[in-house]
Amino acid sequence: MKILIIEDEPDLRETIRASLLKEKFVVETAEDFFCAMNKINDYDYDCILLDIMLPGGSGLDVLRELKRLRRSDSVLILSAKDSLDDKVEGLNLGADDYLTKPFHLAELNARVKSLIRRRQAQGDMSVRVGNLLIHPDDRTVEVEGCVLQLNRKEYDLLYYFAVNPGRVINKVSLAESVWGDNIDQADSLDFIYSQVKNLRRKLKQSKASVELKAVYGFGYKLTEL
Repeated sequence: MKILIIEDEPDLRETIRASLLKEKFVVETAEDFFCAMNKINDYDYDCILLDIMLPGGSGLDVLRELKRLRRSDSVLILSAKDSLDDKVEGLNLGADDYLTKPFHLAELNARVKSLIRRRQAQGDMSVRVGNLLIHPDDRTVEVEGCVLQLNRKEYDLLYYFAVNPGRVINKVSLAESVWGDNIDQADSLDFIYSQVKNLRRKLKQSKASVELKAVYGFGYKLTEL
């Protein structure tokens, strides 16, 4: 699951990022309005953490753009104590929740998970594709009740395919979904190939009713057998 933090205060931004990484989220950050808009125009997110006061523009304008684009990303406003009007306007513009600064990281993590849970399948975070059942809460996968053993990157890839069934996804998009802003830390796109290869083998061995198909010249897609 992919999170975007839009926050101009460096220490707070990094603290939130570190906390969400511990929760196994893929996390990207934006420090100003223009960086935020570039991220939003290029990628989809499960949840956006949005500061209202930003260099170069307003978080409310970010919300207006999300509304104009008819995006479904969940939005949690991070607001100062004295910004009640901004909170109200933000909620009217489509934000899902707000959290007043300062806040405890445990509450922030709980709010993020709650918003994602609400967004996905009316509160049930589980994702079913064929005879696969994926549980994002504890990052486990079952094939007809039997646990499928996956490493972290294999799980992240499978989850990304599962929430995009039938969609052809190229290697760059896969790398961005798994590494986020740290895509440059991946050894190469060949690493994606090896992870996909291992995942395909494990799905076949477990008798999963889905497979990862290579689409020559484009990427891969998850299909049911």
